[in-house]
Amino acid sequence: MSTKPGSRAFPIHIVVFLAPAVIVYTLFMIYPLIDSLRLSFFAIGSDNREYFVGLRNYVLLFTDSNYAPRFWGALKNNIVFFLVHMLVQNPIGLLLAALLASGGWGRKFYRTVLFMPTVLSFVIIGFIWNLILSPLWGVAESILKAVGLGSLFRPWLGLESTALVTISLISVWQFVGIPMVLFYAALIGIPEELLEAARVDGATGWQVFWRIKFPLILPTVGIVGILTFVGNFNAFDLIYTIKGALAGPNFSTDIMGTLFYRTFFGQQLQLGNPTMGATVAAMMFIIILSGVLIYMFLWQRRIQAVEM
Repeated sequence: MSTKPGSRAFPIHIVVFLAPAVIVYTLFMIYPLIDSLRLSFFAIGSDNREYFVGLRNYVLLFTDSNYAPRFWGALKNNIVFFLVHMLVQNPIGLLLAALLASGGWGRKFYRTVLFMPTVLSFVIIGFIWNLILSPLWGVAESILKAVGLGSLFRPWLGLESTALVTISLISVWQFVGIPMVLFYAALIGIPEELLEAARVDGATGWQVFWRIKFPLILPTVGIVGILTFVGNFNAFDLIYTIKGALAGPNFSTDIMGTLFYRTFFGQQLQLGNPTMGATVAAMMFIIILSGVLIYMFLWQRRIQAVEM
């Protein structure tokens, strides 16, 4: 079959290369997501059949005395978990990136060492930090005593008031390499002519960073922010590894991911219900989608307007 003069043949090779990834992604990501959203509008009867109940599951999740306290508590903890990463992890990542981008001996070595925790498994991270912070055989108490701060030691993972922040800081230690690498890539991409011109005009290093470098990497700041948001509202592994499915003490480290796991797989006390678990998953999807839309239509458009 011949094609008309000037027309382009259909790029069948692109379809061939993309088809395997699209099929796998659809089977393991898109289909489960759509089916979870569908399941959130159903309830399972005594005959193990599904019955359409509309928004009843959502009403129960928000108002029922069994579900609502755990849902609102998990949402509040998830917000705290996100804020710790946003206000601690990302500024530290930016600082480390700025130091690495300034040059100096051994920056490749330090960049590798700082990024290394990111590639470790959650099981290893949880096991290591449980050993370090254990009040029975951990080394944290001995280290603090060695520097004269032994009185400050507490079983931070076992206290309701400090468990969530402690796990958040462990997560910050593990993942600070991601924003560091993204900021580093953005900083070394800034034309040296701009920086040299600023130095010739008498700008200090601080002024060069905040008035030239930081405005130029604002798109990367937005990307890091939305990646932090999505990653933290999808979090599950680290808390499950350290605290288990109940995310204790007294659900003080419970977030949306652990609540979904307990509810869907029947491990929440008296609340094992796949349809309610699907409802929790749907709320996670709505929260994450809302954050992404805010980023796209507010932050991204504002950055594009400034660049134009």
